[in-house]
Amino acid sequence: MARQVVVVLYVLAMVVVVVGMDVLFFRNHSWERLMANVGVVLVFGAFYLRFARRS
Repeated sequence: MARQVVVVLYVLAMVVVVVGMDVLFFRNHSWERLMANVGVVLVFGAFYLRFARRS
């Protein structure tokens, strides 16, 4: 159960970073927004695979 809470909080943190970055920096730049969002998701995924996946 605690592991599911950690995953939900991790995904929520990723969503907050993506939306915050979109609103603050990439409001009218669609391609740059897409590339930055993909980059953020890849970085969060790499950190998850490296640190949070341990059971």
